[in-house]
Amino acid sequence: MIKNEYEVVILGHGPAGLQAAIHAGRAKVSVLVMGHPEKSSIYKAHIENYCCLSHISGGDLLKQGREQTLSAGADILEEDAVEISHDGDFVTVTTESGTSIRSRAVIITIGVSRNSLNVPGETRLRGYGVSYCVDCDANFFRGRPVVITGTGSSAVSGALTLASYTDTVHLVAEKIEVGDALYRQLSAGSVIVHEGRKIGSIEGDQNVEGVVLDDGTKIVSDAIFIELGAKGAMELAGYIGVVMDDDMKHIVVNRQQETNVPGIYAAGDICGPPWQIAKAVGEGCVAGLEAAKYAKRFRLKEKAI
Repeated sequence: MIKNEYEVVILGHGPAGLQAAIHAGRAKVSVLVMGHPEKSSIYKAHIENYCCLSHISGGDLLKQGREQTLSAGADILEEDAVEISHDGDFVTVTTESGTSIRSRAVIITIGVSRNSLNVPGETRLRGYGVSYCVDCDANFFRGRPVVITGTGSSAVSGALTLASYTDTVHLVAEKIEVGDALYRQLSAGSVIVHEGRKIGSIEGDQNVEGVVLDDGTKIVSDAIFIELGAKGAMELAGYIGVVMDDDMKHIVVNRQQETNVPGIYAAGDICGPPWQIAKAVGEGCVAGLEAAKYAKRFRLKEKAI
């Protein structure tokens, strides 16, 4: 049974997130891990360079990590986060099903965005109607036809956000993979869904003028938002003022994996290269221990009252 309040919530179901959960759980705080394991960048990988383990699949590694996480006392929710808010001593995480979960500390381990479609026109029109962030750029296309592509919570929640700015929103997805609640919102709204299709090319001279799907269908559009996977760091962390690097791709942390916002930690690929499991696990260990220590301070405060 998933509760409405935890001491530590971890966003991300990869090596960094699972290691953080194992250490936080063993530190005897209540822990929730969120995310879909199959969306981890190592899920389909074959691993040869991780100390003490060789020739293991990423899926098997995550399966073992999941079992250790549960043994450490943590709960697991296979949903993505679509929003984070900070209110005094609590952080509230909103899930793709619309549930709000309060926590004393949050560890962001969602990896890095690998958003490129690698289709004709994408690179040439980047910044001229090709966008990778709905929350950043939706307002520029108010009242104008737009396309968004992706299969996960970022694309679906992004489509719903865009529908509040304009009447014509097309969602192109090979297969929509979100929770039932978010899917119902999509079905009940005005978004035009093209499921089972992919973007073939992006058209336009100086600016985006439309897209062509893989079956030859042409859609007139002034913008295409490329939102592959779960909500990225810029969208989630940006809500609460977490500092990112100059390229706005990686979260800035100190040696304790702390961000500039009290109670918010980060670990793994989202903190920058090298993109290695060993680094992710080490940072996850530190983040889990530090977040647990932070959360326990509130127990002392409550006892003192």
